[in-house]
Amino acid sequence: MGYFVPVESGVKLFVEDINPTGKKTIIFIHGWPLNHNQFEYQFNVLPSEGYRCIGIDWRGFGRSDKPMAGYDYNRLADDIATVITTLRLNNFTLAGHSTGGAIALRYVARYRGYGVRNLVLIDAAAPTGFTQETATKFLNETYNDRPNMLRDVTDTFFFQYISKPFSEWFFQMGLQAASWSTAAIIKTLRDEKIDLELQMISVPTLIIHGTHDQVIPFSQAKILHDKIKGSRLVPFQYSGHGPFWEEREKFNEVLINFTAH
Repeated sequence: MGYFVPVESGVKLFVEDINPTGKKTIIFIHGWPLNHNQFEYQFNVLPSEGYRCIGIDWRGFGRSDKPMAGYDYNRLADDIATVITTLRLNNFTLAGHSTGGAIALRYVARYRGYGVRNLVLIDAAAPTGFTQETATKFLNETYNDRPNMLRDVTDTFFFQYISKPFSEWFFQMGLQAASWSTAAIIKTLRDEKIDLELQMISVPTLIIHGTHDQVIPFSQAKILHDKIKGSRLVPFQYSGHGPFWEEREKFNEVLINFTAH
Protein backbone atom coordinates (compact mmCIF):
# COMPACT_ATOMS: atom_id res chain seq x y z
CA MET A 1 0.00 0.00 0.00
CA GLY A 2 1.59 3.24 -1.13
CA TYR A 3 0.50 6.78 -0.34
CA PHE A 4 1.75 10.33 0.02
CA VAL A 5 2.10 12.20 3.32
CA PRO A 6 2.33 16.04 3.31
CA VAL A 7 5.26 17.21 5.45
CA GLU A 8 5.08 20.93 4.63
CA SER A 9 3.30 23.16 2.16
CA GLY A 10 3.92 21.80 -1.32
CA VAL A 11 6.01 18.82 -0.18
CA LYS A 12 4.70 15.26 0.11
CA LEU A 13 6.70 12.14 0.91
CA PHE A 14 5.98 8.77 -0.64
CA VAL A 15 5.42 6.02 1.91
CA GLU A 16 5.26 2.30 1.12
CA ASP A 17 3.29 0.51 3.86
CA ILE A 18 3.60 -3.26 3.56
CA ASN A 19 1.43 -5.54 5.74
CA PRO A 20 -0.31 -2.74 7.72
CA THR A 21 -1.88 -5.32 10.05
CA GLY A 22 1.52 -6.68 11.16
CA LYS A 23 2.09 -6.94 14.90
CA LYS A 24 5.58 -5.38 14.87
CA THR A 25 6.52 -2.27 12.87
CA ILE A 26 9.85 -1.40 11.29
CA ILE A 27 10.36 1.99 9.64
CA PHE A 28 13.11 1.84 7.02
CA ILE A 29 15.06 4.99 6.11
CA HIS A 30 17.11 4.52 2.96
CA GLY A 31 20.59 5.78 2.16
CA TRP A 32 21.92 8.29 -0.36
CA PRO A 33 21.31 8.38 -3.31
CA LEU A 34 18.65 5.65 -3.23
CA ASN A 35 15.04 5.20 -2.09
CA HIS A 36 12.94 2.75 -0.09
CA ASN A 37 13.26 0.08 -2.79
CA GLN A 38 16.78 -0.69 -1.60
CA PHE A 39 15.12 -2.78 1.14
CA GLU A 40 13.34 -5.05 -1.34
CA TYR A 41 15.04 -8.12 0.14
CA GLN A 42 13.66 -7.28 3.57
CA PHE A 43 10.18 -6.49 2.28
CA ASN A 44 10.14 -9.94 0.64
CA VAL A 45 10.70 -11.72 3.95
CA LEU A 46 9.73 -9.74 7.04
CA PRO A 47 5.97 -9.36 6.42
CA SER A 48 5.58 -13.15 6.47
CA GLU A 49 7.22 -13.06 9.91
CA GLY A 50 4.49 -10.73 11.18
CA TYR A 51 6.17 -7.38 10.52
CA ARG A 52 4.65 -4.20 9.19
CA CYS A 53 7.35 -2.67 6.98
CA ILE A 54 7.20 1.04 6.23
CA GLY A 55 9.58 2.47 3.65
CA ILE A 56 9.86 6.25 3.38
CA ASP A 57 11.40 8.09 0.42
CA TRP A 58 13.13 11.25 1.66
CA ARG A 59 12.24 14.53 0.04
CA GLY A 60 14.13 14.78 -3.23
CA PHE A 61 14.41 11.02 -3.68
CA GLY A 62 12.36 8.17 -5.09
CA ARG A 63 8.71 9.10 -5.61
CA SER A 64 8.64 11.92 -3.06
CA ASP A 65 8.37 15.57 -4.05
CA LYS A 66 11.64 17.26 -4.90
CA PRO A 67 11.83 20.80 -3.48
CA MET A 68 14.96 22.90 -3.77
CA ALA A 69 15.49 23.18 -0.01
CA GLY A 70 15.25 21.19 3.20
CA TYR A 71 18.16 18.76 2.97
CA ASP A 72 19.77 19.30 6.36
CA TYR A 73 19.46 16.59 9.02
CA ASN A 74 17.03 18.59 11.16
CA ARG A 75 14.54 19.05 8.31
CA LEU A 76 14.90 15.44 7.17
CA ALA A 77 14.31 14.24 10.73
CA ASP A 78 11.29 16.55 10.97
CA ASP A 79 9.92 14.98 7.80
CA ILE A 80 10.22 11.52 9.37
CA ALA A 81 8.51 12.84 12.52
CA THR A 82 5.59 14.16 10.47
CA VAL A 83 5.10 10.77 8.82
CA ILE A 84 5.23 9.07 12.23
CA THR A 85 2.63 11.37 13.77
CA THR A 86 0.41 11.34 10.66
CA LEU A 87 0.31 7.54 10.64
CA ARG A 88 0.05 7.45 14.45
CA LEU A 89 2.96 5.07 14.73
CA ASN A 90 4.30 3.99 18.11
CA ASN A 91 6.48 1.28 19.60
CA PHE A 92 8.35 0.78 16.32
CA THR A 93 11.86 -0.12 15.24
CA LEU A 94 13.61 2.69 13.36
CA ALA A 95 16.16 1.31 10.88
CA GLY A 96 18.39 3.67 8.92
CA HIS A 97 21.05 2.85 6.33
CA SER A 98 24.06 5.11 5.68
CA THR A 99 22.74 8.70 5.56
CA GLY A 100 19.44 7.24 6.72
CA GLY A 101 21.27 6.12 9.85
CA ALA A 102 22.36 9.69 10.51
CA ILE A 103 18.78 10.89 9.99
CA ALA A 104 17.52 8.20 12.39
CA LEU A 105 20.03 9.30 15.05
CA ARG A 106 19.00 12.93 14.61
CA TYR A 107 15.34 11.95 14.92
CA VAL A 108 15.88 10.00 18.15
CA ALA A 109 17.89 12.84 19.69
CA ARG A 110 15.68 15.68 18.42
CA TYR A 111 12.41 14.00 19.41
CA ARG A 112 13.70 12.26 22.52
CA GLY A 113 13.04 8.86 21.01
CA TYR A 114 9.33 9.48 20.51
CA GLY A 115 7.69 6.21 19.48
CA VAL A 116 10.99 4.36 19.05
CA ARG A 117 11.31 0.97 20.69
CA ASN A 118 14.55 -0.07 18.96
CA LEU A 119 17.10 1.65 16.75
CA VAL A 120 19.01 -0.14 13.99
CA LEU A 121 21.98 1.58 12.36
CA ILE A 122 23.12 -0.02 9.10
CA ASP A 123 26.53 1.18 7.88
CA ALA A 124 25.49 4.55 9.27
CA ALA A 125 27.10 7.76 8.02
CA ALA A 126 27.86 8.81 11.59
CA PRO A 127 29.47 10.40 13.44
CA THR A 128 30.85 11.79 10.16
CA GLY A 129 29.87 11.38 6.52
CA PHE A 130 32.02 12.34 3.53
CA THR A 131 35.48 13.84 3.68
CA GLN A 132 36.07 17.15 1.92
CA GLU A 133 37.91 15.31 -0.85
CA THR A 134 35.15 12.75 -1.43
CA ALA A 135 32.44 15.41 -1.35
CA THR A 136 34.29 17.60 -3.85
CA LYS A 137 34.67 14.67 -6.23
CA PHE A 138 31.01 13.65 -5.97
CA LEU A 139 29.78 17.23 -6.33
CA ASN A 140 31.88 17.84 -9.43
CA GLU A 141 30.58 14.66 -11.02
CA THR A 142 26.98 15.37 -9.98
CA TYR A 143 27.07 18.79 -11.64
CA ASN A 144 28.76 17.51 -14.78
CA ASP A 145 28.00 13.81 -15.25
CA ARG A 146 25.60 12.52 -12.61
CA PRO A 147 25.06 9.12 -14.26
CA ASN A 148 28.81 8.47 -14.17
CA MET A 149 28.92 9.49 -10.50
CA LEU A 150 26.15 7.01 -9.75
CA ARG A 151 28.06 4.29 -11.60
CA ASP A 152 31.09 5.00 -9.40
CA VAL A 153 28.93 4.78 -6.27
CA THR A 154 27.48 1.44 -7.40
CA ASP A 155 30.95 0.07 -8.17
CA THR A 156 32.27 0.82 -4.68
CA PHE A 157 29.07 0.01 -2.79
CA PHE A 158 29.30 -3.77 -2.67
CA PHE A 159 32.02 -6.18 -1.61
CA GLN A 160 30.35 -9.20 -3.19
CA TYR A 161 29.78 -9.72 -6.90
CA ILE A 162 26.64 -8.16 -8.33
CA SER A 163 25.14 -9.03 -11.71
CA LYS A 164 24.81 -6.46 -14.48
CA PRO A 165 20.99 -6.42 -14.19
CA PHE A 166 21.25 -5.86 -10.43
CA SER A 167 23.77 -3.07 -10.99
CA GLU A 168 21.40 -1.46 -13.48
CA TRP A 169 18.47 -1.70 -11.04
CA PHE A 170 20.56 -0.10 -8.32
CA PHE A 171 21.79 2.60 -10.70
CA GLN A 172 18.24 3.47 -11.76
CA MET A 173 17.26 4.05 -8.12
CA GLY A 174 19.88 6.78 -7.95
CA LEU A 175 18.62 8.37 -11.16
CA GLN A 176 15.12 8.71 -9.65
CA ALA A 177 16.46 11.39 -7.32
CA ALA A 178 16.70 15.01 -8.40
CA SER A 179 20.19 16.27 -9.21
CA TRP A 180 19.81 19.19 -6.79
CA SER A 181 18.79 16.96 -3.89
CA THR A 182 21.60 14.54 -4.73
CA ALA A 183 24.08 17.40 -4.51
CA ALA A 184 22.50 18.91 -1.39
CA ILE A 185 22.90 15.65 0.54
CA ILE A 186 26.56 15.43 -0.47
CA LYS A 187 27.03 18.84 1.17
CA THR A 188 25.13 17.70 4.27
CA LEU A 189 27.32 14.61 4.54
CA ARG A 190 30.37 16.88 4.25
CA ASP A 191 29.29 19.62 6.64
CA GLU A 192 27.13 18.05 9.35
CA LYS A 193 28.23 15.71 12.11
CA ILE A 194 26.27 13.39 14.35
CA ASP A 195 28.33 13.26 17.52
CA LEU A 196 26.67 15.14 20.38
CA GLU A 197 23.51 13.13 19.72
CA LEU A 198 25.19 9.84 20.49
CA GLN A 199 25.13 10.39 24.24
CA MET A 200 21.39 11.10 24.01
CA ILE A 201 20.49 7.68 22.60
CA SER A 202 18.81 5.60 25.31
CA VAL A 203 16.80 3.08 23.27
CA PRO A 204 18.20 -0.40 22.53
CA THR A 205 20.50 0.02 19.53
CA LEU A 206 21.80 -2.52 17.02
CA ILE A 207 24.75 -1.53 14.83
CA ILE A 208 25.21 -3.53 11.63
CA HIS A 209 28.24 -2.73 9.50
CA GLY A 210 30.09 -4.42 6.66
CA THR A 211 33.77 -4.91 7.49
CA HIS A 212 34.71 -4.21 3.85
CA ASP A 213 32.73 -0.98 3.58
CA GLN A 214 34.54 1.46 1.27
CA VAL A 215 31.92 4.20 1.69
CA ILE A 216 31.69 4.47 5.49
CA PRO A 217 34.63 2.67 7.12
CA PHE A 218 33.99 0.00 9.75
CA SER A 219 35.96 2.13 12.21
CA GLN A 220 32.93 4.44 12.41
CA ALA A 221 30.77 1.55 13.63
CA LYS A 222 33.24 1.02 16.48
CA ILE A 223 32.91 4.69 17.44
CA LEU A 224 29.12 4.42 17.48
CA HIS A 225 29.36 1.28 19.59
CA ASP A 226 31.63 3.05 22.08
CA LYS A 227 29.48 6.19 22.28
CA ILE A 228 25.97 4.68 22.36
CA LYS A 229 25.45 3.16 25.76
CA GLY A 230 24.45 -0.50 25.71
CA SER A 231 24.57 -0.79 21.92
CA ARG A 232 25.28 -4.08 20.16
CA LEU A 233 27.69 -4.22 17.21
CA VAL A 234 27.37 -7.03 14.66
CA PRO A 235 30.13 -7.05 12.02
CA PHE A 236 29.18 -8.45 8.62
CA GLN A 237 32.37 -10.12 7.42
CA TYR A 238 31.33 -10.60 3.80
CA SER A 239 29.74 -7.21 3.13
CA GLY A 240 30.70 -3.79 1.93
CA HIS A 241 28.20 -0.93 2.26
CA GLY A 242 25.18 -3.13 1.49
CA PRO A 243 24.75 -5.94 4.06
CA PHE A 244 20.97 -5.73 3.56
CA TRP A 245 21.62 -7.43 0.21
CA GLU A 246 25.12 -8.93 0.40
CA GLU A 247 24.31 -11.04 3.49
CA ARG A 248 20.54 -10.67 3.32
CA GLU A 249 19.69 -13.95 5.06
CA LYS A 250 21.93 -13.14 8.02
CA PHE A 251 20.74 -9.53 7.97
CA ASN A 252 17.08 -10.52 8.17
CA GLU A 253 17.78 -13.09 10.89
CA VAL A 254 19.73 -10.59 13.01
CA LEU A 255 17.00 -8.00 12.54
CA ILE A 256 14.24 -10.44 13.52
CA ASN A 257 16.14 -11.64 16.59
CA PHE A 258 16.84 -8.09 17.74
CA THR A 259 13.25 -6.90 17.35
CA ALA A 260 11.48 -10.08 18.51
CA HIS A 261 11.22 -9.05 22.17
